Amino acid sequence: MLDYNFLAPVGRFVLALFAEIGRLSLFLKNALLHIALPPYYWRLVLEQMMRIGYNSLPVVGLTAFFTGGVLALQIYIGGSRFNAESIVASIVALGITRELGPVIAGLMVTGRVSAAIAAELGTMRVTEQIDALVTLSTNPFKYLVAPRIIAGVLCMPILVAIADIIGIFGGYIVGTRTLGFNSAAYIKNTVDFIEFSDVFSGLVKAAVFGFLITLMGAYHGFHSQGGAQGVGRATTNAVVSASILILAANYTLTSLIFTS
Repeated sequence: MLDYNFLAPVGRFVLALFAEIGRLSLFLKNALLHIALPPYYWRLVLEQMMRIGYNSLPVVGLTAFFTGGVLALQIYIGGSRFNAESIVASIVALGITRELGPVIAGLMVTGRVSAAIAAELGTMRVTEQIDALVTLSTNPFKYLVAPRIIAGVLCMPILVAIADIIGIFGGYIVGTRTLGFNSAAYIKNTVDFIEFSDVFSGLVKAAVFGFLITLMGAYHGFHSQGGAQGVGRATTNAVVSASILILAANYTLTSLIFTS
């Protein structure tokens, strides 16, 4: 007879996968329910907006500036092969507002914010502080999860709008100081080519990314177990899962917005 024991790891993986999907679905349902229904802890929302948005400005701004500069250089090098160097300003503006601004900002905020949320909630879980909230008749979803998700959804479009400006400015600096473009012509090409739909699509992506970043951080931290090692695993899983979901959501949203 054939020995089917080699299929046992596959079965365990499939069962664990569906269990994780179910647990995430229940967590998402509870999170959305407590986001939609009052009361709202606006002081906590503002505090999280400072942590997620304001404190992330330096890393997002620096990343966007150098991304815009590198993009201008690469487009100039590629365009020079076809005598199309004049497209640099237009493509930098399009690439930053549609794709690179939201994605780069999302990934940078993921590494900073999603990990912090997972570590904070994970520590509260393993030290039984979340259980203490329940005994005090305070709903942990309302008090811990909802303010972070609301703050993430509100802050990310603002961060991405700032990243778009800084990224385009980085391309402008490289284009005019290094590549020799005329300053007025570069600005005119940027303004004439960019459309409101390009900027708006990036801001829509940013709101979705903010939701995913905070959701993954809260989910993995909320279900952390196993002491310090469990908190470390939750932090790692939060960053990895949020990054993958951002890239997948970016493709999905681009397909829906620009191919419909």
